[in-house]
Amino acid sequence: MDDLLEDFIAETRETLEAISGEIVAWESDPADRTRLDSIFRFVHTVKGSCGFLDLPRLGRLSHAAEDVLAAVRDGSRVPDTAMVNAVLAIVDRIGELVEAIDAGASLDDTSESLLIAALAPDAKPLVHVASAPQSRAASRSVRLNVDLLDHMMSGMSEMVLARNELARRLRDSESSVDPQVEAALERLSLTVADMRDTVTRTRMQKVDALFSALPRMVRDTSAELGKAVHLVIEGADVELDREMIELMRDPLVHIVRNAIDHGIEVPGMRRAAGKPETGRLVVSARQSGNQILIEIADDGRGIDVARIVAKAEQQKLYSAAELAAMSDAAKLDLIFAPGLSSRDEVTAISGRGVGMDVVRANIDQIGGRIALTNDPGHGLRIVVHVPLTLSILSTIVIGVGTQRFAIPRQSIEEIVTVRGDQVRIETIGDAAAVTVRGRRMPMVALASLFGLGAGPPPTLVIVSTREGEYALGVDSVVDTEELVVKPASPAVMATGVYAGKTLPDNGLPMLLLDTSGIAAVAGLRFAPTLANHAAAEEAVVPGIPALLFDDLDGQRRAIALAVIDRVEVVPTDAIRWSGGAMRLSVGGALVPLYAVGEFGGRADVSVLRLTDGESEMAYAITDAIEIVELPAEVAPARQAVAGSGGPIAGVVLIDGEPVELVDPHALFAGEPMKAAAPPVCLLQVDGSGWMETFLKPALEASGYRCVTALAAGETAAVALAMEDAPIRETAAPVVMLRRFRTAEGDDDGSIYRYDRPALIAAIAARRAQ
Repeated sequence: MDDLLEDFIAETRETLEAISGEIVAWESDPADRTRLDSIFRFVHTVKGSCGFLDLPRLGRLSHAAEDVLAAVRDGSRVPDTAMVNAVLAIVDRIGELVEAIDAGASLDDTSESLLIAALAPDAKPLVHVASAPQSRAASRSVRLNVDLLDHMMSGMSEMVLARNELARRLRDSESSVDPQVEAALERLSLTVADMRDTVTRTRMQKVDALFSALPRMVRDTSAELGKAVHLVIEGADVELDREMIELMRDPLVHIVRNAIDHGIEVPGMRRAAGKPETGRLVVSARQSGNQILIEIADDGRGIDVARIVAKAEQQKLYSAAELAAMSDAAKLDLIFAPGLSSRDEVTAISGRGVGMDVVRANIDQIGGRIALTNDPGHGLRIVVHVPLTLSILSTIVIGVGTQRFAIPRQSIEEIVTVRGDQVRIETIGDAAAVTVRGRRMPMVALASLFGLGAGPPPTLVIVSTREGEYALGVDSVVDTEELVVKPASPAVMATGVYAGKTLPDNGLPMLLLDTSGIAAVAGLRFAPTLANHAAAEEAVVPGIPALLFDDLDGQRRAIALAVIDRVEVVPTDAIRWSGGAMRLSVGGALVPLYAVGEFGGRADVSVLRLTDGESEMAYAITDAIEIVELPAEVAPARQAVAGSGGPIAGVVLIDGEPVELVDPHALFAGEPMKAAAPPVCLLQVDGSGWMETFLKPALEASGYRCVTALAAGETAAVALAMEDAPIRETAAPVVMLRRFRTAEGDDDGSIYRYDRPALIAAIAARRAQ
């Protein structure tokens, strides 16, 4: 059902519960203007909604009641018992129609003309019969106070922190951890993650709440400026955090007003330029990963960069030499400079030099960024990237000296180790630069910037900002964590290099770095972006990025980067052979681990955490080297070779050296991965304990989840019962078990309880029925 119709039904139901009593109370005191106005507002609201939602029968009834109540309000009619009965009958009928709409049923409309006729002053009195209670579907929605939702999110954030701390304490514990405690923590982690997603969804609203005010604002602004503008809104059903919507209101309004004022020309100028007299303004929203992209595009004149530069020099914001040294992108970004306006005169809409700098500051504050695409003479496209939510942020924790900092994961392009010829650090004048696989970019060493040390950093974090990409030199990459981010004190935020503070699971406060602010404080200058870069990139088919690493057996291998979630160092005593496979105990979970060599006397070992989006596993290595681009030509591996060195897809040449390419498909195909939602087996236990002790482990090893009682709303895929025990009624298909190896007759459909292959096959067959 349409969301608007659902809202109408919910609101009408709520009002109907109180309005009948209001009508009766008003009848006893016709002079009570407050009650009369309340009743009138109800029928007026119903009438307006019916016209919008195309509900003619409801509209006819509410319109008739509204006319009568309007006559009472202006004093041309005095309410009497006959009129009140007629109004009550119409209100009851409105309630019946609302429930019919909700249920998808139809109602006869022959009596509705009589109800409307009974409203006339000289009509025969209508015998009002109290309507029977309406049978309606249970409401599936509830209204909540916004403060309550915020409190829920705050509590959920604290639960995430407590879960992280518990996992860390178990991981750091010197004594061996009980496997049952690890399993309980894993269940807790899954539940907390699910609850966090659920609570986050309760705060989500459709972007339509942000876009709904735009049509009127565009109409009024274009009329004031003597322009004709056609507004197109796309993607209004995309969902965004409620708080993000509120924070985006003012920036969006300013951008749209600027597009009409500065961008779209008056009809005469558009005709002269060969354009339609009516300008086109498109406001759209779409989701990309964990971000929402809000795009505002017009077909106006675009930005006259030369005029902006001249204005900046005229208003003494920059010197002529500084402006001449700017890249094209930096000149375009002058529209965000405080105090700069391209207008020669001040109007009610623009000319004060206040606006776009505030827009960028507000968007930066919520972790977003703005990208501009300027096409002089044809229009401007502005894309605002905003995170889905402000509450919990996925971060990479890095170490600099003795300090730890967090970096938003969405701003990190890649992490590389400084070694070999592929990664070089150079000093050009007084600035540092790095070359990563032939790509040069500026570098900021955090230790030098914060006064925590000197010397070349061993690790580079490549980050992307609105100005461009640069390398952040750090001492180490510690971990990935989902952190609750809150604003830091004004003195800390005033430095320009921090985006907030957070509390990780170790209980020690940690600062979140602002990568754009660091670039500004360090005075980085980015290479200009040439106009033909986009066309050149389209002509080149990019290769597949892969991680080059040294394996435990001494061989150099590579694996596709897309399958790697992260690289981390784990203690070797967290790796054990159990259940016929090697497993890694990390973060309160048991992860399958693949290794092609011995660990020797190592105290710890590097592992690649691999994921296919649903399952995960680990791959033990000696050391990660760098990220490379795989060539198009791959020499396939022979089966014998693949069998001796692990699952190898083939061999590629990287810098003239043959490198084995690991086959991730074969890795995941060889591991029994746990299903996201395993089917439920209902064990109808007989009190002997056999099912819980013998049967449950065998079934759960085969991918089922066994319960002895179903939770509220839970359904079982199959039920199992002993043939000589009472069978409880269940909607699930039942597999009968017998205690003896041989059946009593040919028609005996039971399964011998220790015939494991037959039992698993029978369960699968019952599920398929």
